[in-house]
Amino acid sequence: MGTQPQPDSDDLRLFHTGEHACGYWPERTARDLVLDPRDPRLREWYPHALGWGFRRSGDIVYRPHCSGCRACVAVRIPVDRFVPDRSQRRCLARNAAVEMRVRPAERDEEQLALYKRYLASRHAGGGMDGHGALEFDQFLIGSWSENRFLELREPAPRGHGKLLAVAVTDVVDNALSAVYTFYDPDLADRSLGTLAILRQIEWAKRERRGHLYLGYWIAGHPKMDYKRRFRPLEAFDGRDWRVFTHS
Repeated sequence: MGTQPQPDSDDLRLFHTGEHACGYWPERTARDLVLDPRDPRLREWYPHALGWGFRRSGDIVYRPHCSGCRACVAVRIPVDRFVPDRSQRRCLARNAAVEMRVRPAERDEEQLALYKRYLASRHAGGGMDGHGALEFDQFLIGSWSENRFLELREPAPRGHGKLLAVAVTDVVDNALSAVYTFYDPDLADRSLGTLAILRQIEWAKRERRGHLYLGYWIAGHPKMDYKRRFRPLEAFDGRDWRVFTHS
């Protein structure tokens, strides 16, 4: 992926990538703005970058910047004002016994096996379904970010119950950022993706963090449109965060 530096700042270097395949709409191409991945201050800049609509993938902090397309809208939940709707309350009730653990971001074999099953079911033929341990670490953990694994498990009388889901979550000043969630593909009726966000909101509230960043909302995209159901929601318009108004 070719890059050319942007001369916007002598202090923080940005790169504008060349065109590459869009990860959301296969018939489109995309470009990104990327913070200099060699900058030793990435961890320091990252909380600010989230507030500018950027997102982390591995060690890369990026924001879509496509010619003629503004489909990707950064969104976040102001957690103190969040109120679950009826469907989300049902999800919480249905999974009331599920245990939540926040762990250091260190891969184990159980997590890797669940991740591979999830990708094989949800991303078959998309390139990610061949991921192994190396790709897991590069994509989800990275080398400089402060992140955690939020595990959701079935209750067990002794030890740890069956692993149901893992929400990879970055921890920054006054916020959490939902990086990626994978879960048991055979339990679609449990709404584990929704449950993971609701538990991340609980975590943020408990630690008095102001926001949970959800990455990008894309109108009409079947894998991204669910984010609009978490209200109130704020959307980044390129300059400021404003109340999300799409129904």
